[in-house]
Amino acid sequence: MPRTDPRPSPLLPPAPDGSAPDGFGRVGAAAAGPGPLGPGLLGSGLVAEIEAYLASLPAPARTPPPYVCPLGSALSPWHAGWPLPRATLLDRALRRPARPVPVTAADHLRLASRYIGAFGWVQGAMWDTAGRVCLLGAQAAVLAHGYGTPVTVRIARVQLMEVLHATGRPVASPDEFNDRPATRQSDIHRLLDRAAARALRLGL
Repeated sequence: MPRTDPRPSPLLPPAPDGSAPDGFGRVGAAAAGPGPLGPGLLGSGLVAEIEAYLASLPAPARTPPPYVCPLGSALSPWHAGWPLPRATLLDRALRRPARPVPVTAADHLRLASRYIGAFGWVQGAMWDTAGRVCLLGAQAAVLAHGYGTPVTVRIARVQLMEVLHATGRPVASPDEFNDRPATRQSDIHRLLDRAAARALRLGL
């Protein structure tokens, strides 16, 4: 059998401090001296050079947090983004209402959804004493406030019917869907959003 005892090899001389090498030909740590990362190298100024290099790097850009008003935010009106109807001098002279603001069918549907979101939604009536409106009541309110014409409302209602039938909800009118017991306000907003998207794709 081969020899396996870890006695020092007689071919290796003893270390300068008198310590004998181990069985693998390695001498003691005292004889080995400082390694490549020992005190000798660290004392040569490497740490100072690293610190100087890190100090020369540009500071990372800090993104300021968004400003939050401590007094809160003001509620936007339901018609925000659209101009208000303005009566001209001739309108005042003839005592007639201002000309309606031209809007597309897609705009009309978005405004109706905003109106319901601002004043609330109701079933079984066009509006109630609290100001809540149904789907048809919201469309009538948008028209009464001077946005679009009756033609715009008819085009918008056609888009509502198309979405209802395309999604497997055949009804005689959007108002029937509004008054169904299972219909919720979120369903009305979703219907108006889909109809507005369809009208936008068709350029209506």
